[in-house]
Amino acid sequence: MDKRYTLTTSAIAAIATALALSACDRSDSSRTTSTAPSSTMATTPPATAPSTPMATTGDKMAATADKVATAVDDTAITTKVKAALLAEPGLKSLKIDVDTKNAAVTLSGSVDSAASRDKAKQVAGAVSGVTTVVDQLTVKS
Repeated sequence: MDKRYTLTTSAIAAIATALALSACDRSDSSRTTSTAPSSTMATTPPATAPSTPMATTGDKMAATADKVATAVDDTAITTKVKAALLAEPGLKSLKIDVDTKNAAVTLSGSVDSAASRDKAKQVAGAVSGVTTVVDQLTVKS
């Protein structure tokens, strides 16, 4: 529970940071910098920002959003796999750890038989979003 809360909090913080940084590159043309009459103000051409930093900021935001989306997807997949394993009568009493990275699920822990190992792999592989299942389960002797 703490890991999911920390991941969710981190994701929200990353999104908020990305949005705040994107606002830094915006200019407000309706803002005035002086209340002096326009006849006394020197005329200078408006400064133009180079296009590269804006593209870089956009790229960083997109990359951050992708990382956050992947982390959220991985957390959801882990939760679904754990729920599916607990719903399976022969597997719910076993201690099977589930870890997900880029939609690849890793099962670890110990099971009581090769049949339980195969069933756990089959159940995990059937969960929506899972691309591969890495078996690190050991059979108790």
